[in-house]
Amino acid sequence: MSQTHTQTMKAVVYQEPFKVTIEERPFPKLEHPDDALIKVTTAAICGSDLHMYQGRTAAQGGLCFGHENMGIVLETGSGVSLLKKGDRVVMPFNVADGRCRNCEEGPVPHWEGRTAFCTGVNPYGFAGGAYGYVAMGPYQGGQAQYLRVPYADFNCLPLPSGTEHEADFILLADIFPTGWHGVVLSGFKPGESIAVFGAGPVGLMAAYSAVLRGASKVFVVDSVPERLKAAEKIGCVAVDFSKVDSVEEIIKLNQGMVDRSVDAVGYQASAQDGKKEMPSIVLENCIKVTRPTGGIGVPGLYVPSDPGAPDANSGKGMLLISFGKLFEKGLTIGTGQCNVKQYNRYLRDMIISGRAKPSFVVSHEIGIEEAPQAYVKFDRREDGYTKVLIHPNGPLS
Repeated sequence: MSQTHTQTMKAVVYQEPFKVTIEERPFPKLEHPDDALIKVTTAAICGSDLHMYQGRTAAQGGLCFGHENMGIVLETGSGVSLLKKGDRVVMPFNVADGRCRNCEEGPVPHWEGRTAFCTGVNPYGFAGGAYGYVAMGPYQGGQAQYLRVPYADFNCLPLPSGTEHEADFILLADIFPTGWHGVVLSGFKPGESIAVFGAGPVGLMAAYSAVLRGASKVFVVDSVPERLKAAEKIGCVAVDFSKVDSVEEIIKLNQGMVDRSVDAVGYQASAQDGKKEMPSIVLENCIKVTRPTGGIGVPGLYVPSDPGAPDANSGKGMLLISFGKLFEKGLTIGTGQCNVKQYNRYLRDMIISGRAKPSFVVSHEIGIEEAPQAYVKFDRREDGYTKVLIHPNGPLS
């Protein structure tokens, strides 16, 4: 299909804090022989999109959101050899070239190719690229009707044709691998106990991953009733931090500290009363609740600068934590963006075989015109909005 510069498409575009709109944007075009153009069948709104939406990053107006994307191959560049028109694919949120040292390096503990830290795709000064995310490279997001995918052979995961498992497969772009990654970062082994702080989509996926991997007990901490109910439905013990001291409650219920813990909240964590932010509170709780020589995984987002931070140090990404207690207990801690390609192929096959069905977190499926209102409700946690899927080209046929 040959595109012309006069063609346009609909896209979800950030304007200013708490405002996104639907704009007509130029149709993407192939810019390199390794590119592919994708007709987006499903994109998802991610909790990390809310950091930008709320004005808590350096994102500027005009950015097309969307790093969780899947669809159908529309056109490929001359250098693409593994994909063809009509293929159904899902893309990791990581944009990676597959050629740099970090992409190639492995295996070492926890890693098999560090695609989240690709050094060849981001001209903005640090390792790692993503679609539609501030400072993560020049890649427009996929909350739009069409998307350009660079290094397409490397960045597209093939899927079975049709529409089956669409709501599951879209979660391979980010939250299912990221939740799994958080458990891996903690050093978890089957049979161990684990506490997951945060029952948003990533936290629920971390808890679900621990269940799938054979945890003896999984505790999930949050204060939103719908989230806690979802955790209970997958066999976890829900702990409402607005009603109890979560660390004391977990230690009581577990008859001791847990083996592992996961911070799936990040830098916008709130105090017990929910009225103020305490950026380091979840890290503190992980240190307190994890047994000596246990491990902590941190897939929750922390940033080097926060325009809306509650204090000057937090605004510069500097947090006060009990590092002495961390050291005293001999705890290990793993952090960082998920290397989606490390996991997505295997998680895809678990979905196909029926062993995993992560779409239990999906609460709403909408058309692209409904996206601005969905952002409002997701941000306010209204009407049960927990995970929203957008179908930019209309309902699946």
